[in-house]
Amino acid sequence: MNIIKGALLLSLSVGVAACTDNKVDKTIDRGFDSKHLSQLTAGIWVDPNGCDHWIIDDGVEGYLSQRLDKYGKPVCSNAAPPGVATGPFKKGSAFGDQI
Repeated sequence: MNIIKGALLLSLSVGVAACTDNKVDKTIDRGFDSKHLSQLTAGIWVDPNGCDHWIIDDGVEGYLSQRLDKYGKPVCSNAAPPGVATGPFKKGSAFGDQI
């Protein structure tokens, strides 16, 4: 029983250690063609509720964030049917998407 408790305590301490705040700038793409995310072209993906999300696909990594108005409320513009991504969200990267 002590071995199980020790293993549980060790895994818990490793898990908590992984939560350190390393302050990485998440606005920069660190992939094959690294650049600031503002240089990529976003499209819109519409969720099942009809609300918009900004979507960027640079071939290897993908980025998604909810589209909000100036008051922080979701934008639901009917830009596309629910579950559909529209716009040039795969542009802005020379790295091709294999899918």
